Amino acid sequence: MTYERLKTDTPSEGVLRITISAPRRLNAVDATGHRELAEIWRDVDRDPSVRAVVVRGEGEAFSAGGDLSMIEEMTRDHATRMRVFAEARDIVRNLVECGKPVVSAIQGPAVGAGLAVALLADISVAGRTARIIDGHTRLGVAAGDHAAIIWPLLCGMAKAKYHLLLCEPVTGADAERMGLVSLCVDDDRVHETALGLAVRLAEGPQEALRLTKLSLNNWLRLAGPTFDASLAMEFLGFTGPDVQEGVRALREKRPPRF
Repeated sequence: MTYERLKTDTPSEGVLRITISAPRRLNAVDATGHRELAEIWRDVDRDPSVRAVVVRGEGEAFSAGGDLSMIEEMTRDHATRMRVFAEARDIVRNLVECGKPVVSAIQGPAVGAGLAVALLADISVAGRTARIIDGHTRLGVAAGDHAAIIWPLLCGMAKAKYHLLLCEPVTGADAERMGLVSLCVDDDRVHETALGLAVRLAEGPQEALRLTKLSLNNWLRLAGPTFDASLAMEFLGFTGPDVQEGVRALREKRPPRF
């Protein structure tokens, strides 16, 4: 009840549905939403009534990434950078450490902080025409957040470098072929499929599921130093000139001229 940008409801017994809600901005994550995406996984982990989670965006988008006003403030103010740095770290680490299984329903664009949640979910369901874009290098900063630890693990280093260096979009159908997501379905079946999987997880043996997740996520914990380094390199970029051109280009809907 304390969350402003994240709507929550219980569509089935034991299943918490989290909806990223900023529909007029394709669910872009502003300062409040960014903080809440970092905090909610601790609350989920502590709530005994939650056995599984499904996370989605409101409407026909998952999330368009970080709000440009927040990014501009990060380029100007060191205290803001440090706060968002800590939150970005917590989004990844708290989701990895959350004992409850999480299913993501990826429809439309999935970018930036929203994409971190979508791909770090234990099971990811993408619509065929979903557009997965890391977006960092197009903005003029290093691919931090989740990218360095999860993309090479899911789809291999060659594909990870291709898509992260060039910001090349990935459709839901291509993401499934690459191994970047668990499952691809028709766009109009994304939410029902993700919910169905969450219901199955909620009905399953909770201790066994949580210990299996704990074991598998050790692959991500092993990459902790890589994650910390990539996040630091990303935030170093917010002090430089390229990100200012990247933000201008996004606002003006044109290719950046770095």
